[in-house]
Amino acid sequence: MAHTKIMGILNVTPDSFSDGGEYNSVERALSRANIMIEEGADIIDVGGVSTRPGHEDVSVEEEMKRVLPVVEALSELNVQLSVDTFRSTVAEAALARGATMINDQWAGLYDENMFKVVARYDAEIVLMHNGDGHRDEPVMEEMLVALLRQAHAAELAGIPQHKIWLDPGIGFAKTRQEEKEVMSRLDELVATGYPVLLATSRKRFIKEMIPYETQAKERDEATATTTAYGIMKGIKGVRVHNVALNYKIGQGMDYLKENDDERHNFS
Repeated sequence: MAHTKIMGILNVTPDSFSDGGEYNSVERALSRANIMIEEGADIIDVGGVSTRPGHEDVSVEEEMKRVLPVVEALSELNVQLSVDTFRSTVAEAALARGATMINDQWAGLYDENMFKVVARYDAEIVLMHNGDGHRDEPVMEEMLVALLRQAHAAELAGIPQHKIWLDPGIGFAKTRQEEKEVMSRLDELVATGYPVLLATSRKRFIKEMIPYETQAKERDEATATTTAYGIMKGIKGVRVHNVALNYKIGQGMDYLKENDDERHNFS
């Protein structure tokens, strides 16, 4: 049984909601990446554009200036590198420097060349559900249609199914009630056959699980409960800030699931 992949978040931005400015130099980013690898990270996800509420857009040139030196520095490490970008030019430059995964918060809708670039480098891609928050049908039905449409387009561009990850987009274009609905029905996303990545770490969804006021870094234990829950539902990976905690949760849940599967196989 394959273990749950742990994707460690490495924001090289000055303004990310949880750790903006902490790792926006090559030296600090490299140090943080090494720590996450020691803690059990399978993937390091490098992001050069903040997605926090009220964030300011940055130019392609600025995004490359932030991301590419870090990717080059990390390319010698024993870990898979992902780049969190929705721009194919940034993706191509990162893939040429050693990244092997692109985490696209717009699932290829922002840039029509994204799938061709990822296919050319035989890389993996994460397709996240996003939008403007307005929909004419229930959130889960809309999500499944939207993500499967983009996944099929990615396959037609030459990306194999097993290299296409689906992310339900917790924290993006959804009300809290819709996010609860999505979480309760994660198994339906898993049932599509594509690997599912869950990214709840420290978000407002987590904040509202806790019955008292918290800062972002005080939400790691609650985040870990969603990791355990997601693994129960069949997800294959989690994108998190606190790698060590979620690695331990993942190892424990994988062990329990493996033994539960064996029990059913021999019953």
